[in-house]
Amino acid sequence: MDILHDKNVDVSSISPLTLAFIGDTVFDLLTRCELVCEANRPVNALHTLASKRVCAAAQAEGIKKIMPLLSEDETAVFKRGRNAHVGSKAKNASSSDYHYATGLESLFGWLWLKGETERIKYLYSEINNSGE
Repeated sequence: MDILHDKNVDVSSISPLTLAFIGDTVFDLLTRCELVCEANRPVNALHTLASKRVCAAAQAEGIKKIMPLLSEDETAVFKRGRNAHVGSKAKNASSSDYHYATGLESLFGWLWLKGETERIKYLYSEINNSGE
C-alpha cells in the first residue's frame, strides 16, 4: 500500500518496539487473510486458528525459519527488535520466544513502513511453507 509514501517518515529512526507495534498488526492481518481464503469457517474457529499462528512461540519458530533469507539490514532490524527492552513480562511464552517474536514483528513493521509489501508476502509465505 502507498498510504505512507506521501509522509516524510524516517523508518530508521523509529524504535524497534514501535516497529513491532505495526508489525504485530501486519502479521496478524496476513494470518487472518490467509485463514479466510483457505475456507469459510465460523468466526470462533478462525480466531482459534489465528491465535495459534500469531502467538510468540509460533512467531519465534517462524523467524528462525527465515533467518537465512534475511538481508544484512533485515537481520539488523530483527536483532534490534529481539534485543529491545520490552518492559513487560511475556504471557504464556518463554522469554526467549517473546523476544524472538518481537524481533519478527519489528522486521515486519519496518518492511511495511518502507512499503516493501512483496518482501513481506515472500517472508510470510516462507514462514508458513518451510519444513512442510
